[in-house]
Amino acid sequence: MPAAESISRVHRVMGNRCTLHEKEFAVVKNHGKKTRAKKRAQRTGASHASAAAGTTHNHAVLDTGLLEGLLPYVAGSAPDHDLAARLIGACWAGCGPCQVSLSAKAVAHRATLAGLAGAVYMVPLGAAAQHSPFLAPPTRAWAARAQEAASSGNGHVALRAVDDLSEDDAHALLDDALNHWAALDMENVSLLKEVRAADEAASRRVPPRQRPADPMDTFRAAGINVVTLDDLDLGDEIDRYYLAPNYGIFPGQTATPTGQELPMLTLYPETEDAGIEDLEARTDWEHWGMYGLPDVDPNWRVRARISDRSLQGLVLVGPDGNDTVELWRAAESVSMPTDWWDLLDRAQHVLVVGPVSDPAPKALNAAGEAGELLAVVARVSFV
Repeated sequence: MPAAESISRVHRVMGNRCTLHEKEFAVVKNHGKKTRAKKRAQRTGASHASAAAGTTHNHAVLDTGLLEGLLPYVAGSAPDHDLAARLIGACWAGCGPCQVSLSAKAVAHRATLAGLAGAVYMVPLGAAAQHSPFLAPPTRAWAARAQEAASSGNGHVALRAVDDLSEDDAHALLDDALNHWAALDMENVSLLKEVRAADEAASRRVPPRQRPADPMDTFRAAGINVVTLDDLDLGDEIDRYYLAPNYGIFPGQTATPTGQELPMLTLYPETEDAGIEDLEARTDWEHWGMYGLPDVDPNWRVRARISDRSLQGLVLVGPDGNDTVELWRAAESVSMPTDWWDLLDRAQHVLVVGPVSDPAPKALNAAGEAGELLAVVARVSFV
């Protein structure tokens, strides 16, 4: 088959996303030119021939600084952030040739592979993704191990296990991870970096305020016998959710201080005893004046069901993994708008604010200025 006809066929198959030229097949005879082409290929990820011919591809440039702190790694085995950034850029551009060459380098540099896969499968969304029937068996096995290791604080064990994967299994893991990276864009990578940095910072900080004292303590101090539901030992016979103040939600979205979109839930009182005093007593949320972002508390979870793209509840998870506070529970399943769900899927965090009866910006601003607005950034738990 003539070279020109072959190249034309490549154009049709690839959709012209990466333009190839006949001169890419020319033989490079000059030794100095070979050396320069080799170095250029190493830098750009292009094939040796295209680098020699000066036909390397221009992809979206991902700031490597965004990946620093976003890709997990084991001490002494850091990922190559430049390689990861170029590989993600090739995915966004749909450039097959560059993805092939750069993927081979990522598989050879296992710390980079571990970082790219860990950023996908060692987060809450990964708990749901690991059960996808579209994942290769090696990916499902590694993702399950990564989730278990991350939840127990031993994430380094799963990252080290990447070193032991066969080359075929390593390629399968990378391909599946890149499918997730390809669904993002530079703006959402920046958002992930922002919320995860806040998440880590919050885990190291002392809560900004303590809960108010239990009013029942006053009666106990006065010698009055106080009987609680726990004392009655009613087990599961009573649904305690309906014995406590309840809230409803208004879905919406907002922007972070750096301009990134973030899904938002505004709480409104659904029972008479719900309100600012109740939230102050039952949460450690900070008073928020609509400036900056409130603290990230990974123990607060917004449960979202993947099968019908619906929200199920807002709960506080205790150290034992059980729900200790339940502020909202869906009375029925309502599928969220596609755009909002996609944003939730990408961000994996939700800004929760309240309580207000009107979600309009004017009402929220007024509540914030009056010190009557509490807020937290909660994590999404996909079920």
